[in-house]
This record gives sequence, structure tokens and C-alpha cells, in this order.
Amino acid sequence: MGVALDLAREAVGDGDVPIGAVVLGPAGEVLGRGRNRREADGDPTAHAEILALREASAALGSWRLSGCTLVVTLEPCTMCAGAAVLARVDRVVLGAWDPKAGATGSVRDVVRDARLNHRVEVLAGVREAECAALLRDFFTDLR
Repeated sequence: MGVALDLAREAVGDGDVPIGAVVLGPAGEVLGRGRNRREADGDPTAHAEILALREASAALGSWRLSGCTLVVTLEPCTMCAGAAVLARVDRVVLGAWDPKAGATGSVRDVVRDARLNHRVEVLAGVREAECAALLRDFFTDLR
């Protein structure tokens, strides 16, 4: 989560919401890194999780990320939760919950939907206060 938090802090410099993500391989090695780049890239899909999943897939040479863990500072949205399912990651580790748009257990639970062909384990609340404070401070400064 420390690496994800560092990436989230970098996003602020681009005017992006401070969210960072990493994909860890089965042995715990970092395979992919991402931070929000929607503002920097002018791309609505440039969420931290999507960028980390893309980088991890390139590193492995496969879209299947079985055995991998997605670590992210904020609960993934519906798009990112869906991408985690489609990538076949084993688990999502998240920092702060997203009570407005979260899709791994708060508002929705895309990753554990029994209608889908893969389910993702969720571990929440890792360094939650630190992750939440980063977001709170960003939005306070924005206003």
C-alpha cells in the first residue's frame, strides 16, 4: 500500500484525484503501477487501477493475471472492479471505501457477483485513515 500511496501523491501534481494502484505478482513482486491520469491524459479510462492492470499484463505477456493482487488506495469503481474480474486477479486490497461509487462491497459488489465467471477476494481498510486523509485533503484544497 505504501507504493500505491506514493503514486497517489504523484497524481496531485497533474491535478488528478490522488488514487494509486499496484499489481503484485504471486511472489509479491510489483508487476504494474498506476496513478490517476484522467486530467493529464484527457482519458476518462485512465484510472490508477486500469493503468496498473495494463502494465502488469504487459509485464506478464498475458491478460490473465491469475495469482495476482490489485492494491489500490480507494475502493475501485464499477469500471475498475469489472476490469479486475476480467483480468482474473485473485484479490483486491483497498485502503479507503468509496461510499459514492465503490463497486467492491460498499455501493455495489461487482467483484463477487455470482452471475460472473470469476470472483475476487477483497481485503479492505489497509492504511485506511492515511488513504482517506489524502483524498480529503485534496478535495479540501480544491474547494
